[in-house]
Amino acid sequence: MLPCGTQLWLLPQRAVWWPAQQMALVADVHFGKAASFRHAGQPVPHGTTADNLARLDEVLAITGATQLVFLGDFLHARPGAAPALWRQLLPWRQRHAQVAMTLVRGNHDLHAGDPPPSLELALVDEPWQPSVETPVLACHHPRTVAGHTVLAGHWHPAVRLRGPARDTVRAPCFGWGDGQLVLPAFGAFTGASPVALGSDWAQFAVTPACVVRLPPGYA
Repeated sequence: MLPCGTQLWLLPQRAVWWPAQQMALVADVHFGKAASFRHAGQPVPHGTTADNLARLDEVLAITGATQLVFLGDFLHARPGAAPALWRQLLPWRQRHAQVAMTLVRGNHDLHAGDPPPSLELALVDEPWQPSVETPVLACHHPRTVAGHTVLAGHWHPAVRLRGPARDTVRAPCFGWGDGQLVLPAFGAFTGASPVALGSDWAQFAVTPACVVRLPPGYA
């Protein structure tokens, strides 16, 4: 529950569900990243776009969302925005024609260019207020805005979880603090990195089955 009384759900699919708006939000999908790397001569795995789309399908199926918001970096780079990518994305978009989709442009989107009109994405710049009745702003870059709660991405936050035998695993996480909720990267080929969240920030580790709030000061 946000200070303004808005209820948000943190999903293990690395998405946020806003029931009152029937809205799902994800950040940093980075479509075309693998293709961009291959264009630069680097051997990287295939199938990441299909994986991203399958997980977006799951988010829409479990929430029944009528709105889907991408919090920036929908595209990774101009070389990845190739016809092969649109041949995968367009049929997916047509299957979800009833869902209104919005892209809050991120830094990678500004360099890669806007998606084609056939994808029917509403394109907006940050900060964007999805509901005039609710002081929640959708952004790509984390920021503090007085009187508002900011939902953002960009940082690709992660946390190292410690096991009983001193084993560790890096897990994506949500971060909450200073009036901001920072989402983990959604994309299958984006990577994640521990970030220096404020000492008073809450961290929510993402596991395959659930989202777990970590103890205060966990590091």
